[in-house]
This record gives sequence, C-alpha cells and structure tokens, in this order.
Amino acid sequence: MKYEIRVLKEYKKNYKKLSINDKNLVDEIVYRLSKNETLERKYKDHKLKGEFKECRECHIKPDLLLIYQKQETKLILTCINIGSHSELF
Repeated sequence: MKYEIRVLKEYKKNYKKLSINDKNLVDEIVYRLSKNETLERKYKDHKLKGEFKECRECHIKPDLLLIYQKQETKLILTCINIGSHSELF
C-alpha cells in the first residue's frame, strides 16, 4: 500500500534551499513514509498539537524537521513544510 505524495507551496520553497545531502535525506524519509513504514526512534516522529494538530513531525536531522499529514482513507501523504524549529514555529 503506497501513498500518493503531494507537496504544498511552502514545502517546495523551503526544499529548494536545502543542500544536496539534506535533500537526499528528506527524499528517503518521504519515500519511506509513502510506503507506510514506521520510522526509527531517532527521527522522533510524533503528532503535533495546536494549529498543526492534524499533522505529524519528524526530525530528519536535529534541527531539520518535516511537517506532514497522512490521509489514511485516501492514501495521500502531504508534505506541508520543512525547515528548522525557528523557521517552522
């Protein structure tokens, strides 16, 4: 079961700013999420609260975070944004 991957404009804009190595890491994580794989604990994947309560966040690197949302019924993985804590919150 594979999720369709969609990306928001803000995600695209911030993705372009990443280094090649960071893009490779992000691509690998997004691919794994699209295959509905559980990420290792080191990625600190967790549900968010407040304004982002429908979303999840994982730490690709200590200060490189991916905010995403999975729609289980439609099998859609939406990449909402990517960046550091200070950029996202």
